[in-house]
Amino acid sequence: MFVALVLLAAVAGLSSCEKNTYTPPAVDPNATWHFQSDIQPIFSTNCLACHGAALSPDLRDGKAYLALTKGGYVNSPAVSSRLYVQMTSSSHTSRSSDVEKLKVLYWITQGALNN
Repeated sequence: MFVALVLLAAVAGLSSCEKNTYTPPAVDPNATWHFQSDIQPIFSTNCLACHGAALSPDLRDGKAYLALTKGGYVNSPAVSSRLYVQMTSSSHTSRSSDVEKLKVLYWITQGALNN
């Protein structure tokens, strides 16, 4: 009787478990990525502790676009641009999410426009 109760409790406990999986949001490479509304917020949230004028490139709002384009950080192919390579390097990997990195990659691929 006791064994039957233990087995019943185990089955009930295991059958009530849910398996949760996390699927990161998809990033559409064909979407139009805008510097001011999509890219600058990434820098403002993740990068200003170091790149707020003290360390090049200056990624503060109003300065970042020129610092990146004139400083040679964005070029084709996007996957080998200095900005993307730096964002995906071991020293920077935890600072921004994979989704944010893809947004930057696609923005560069689309011509790194100041839009």
